[in-house]
Amino acid sequence: MAQSLNTTVLFQTTGVSYADIGSKVGKFLIGDKAIEFYPDTNVERYIQIPWGNIQHIGANVHGKTISRHFEIQTDSGKFLFASKDSGKILKIAREKLGNDKVIKLPTLLQTIGKKIKQVFAKSS
Repeated sequence: MAQSLNTTVLFQTTGVSYADIGSKVGKFLIGDKAIEFYPDTNVERYIQIPWGNIQHIGANVHGKTISRHFEIQTDSGKFLFASKDSGKILKIAREKLGNDKVIKLPTLLQTIGKKIKQVFAKSS
């Protein structure tokens, strides 16, 4: 039986986890102690990430639009998620973690440009 780490739930929404091969649709519970994801198909395959274990959380931002995809970097690895309410999730994360741990992720073009610069820097 899945047991929540949170004592109070601040926000609940639906979303997708890309943690395993393929994706899983389920529910996010954002609470006072952790971010939790419970898949609809099998709630026993839940993901619980305590606030203290999060190194940073981020999403792509285009103007004032926040991407529905976001990632959480922890001590044990990276978790990729998507939700229509990613902006609200990031806002709660900012309250819990502080401004320095909520970041803007580089866009695809920025990532490609960085790789090209690295290739040319090595060849020089």
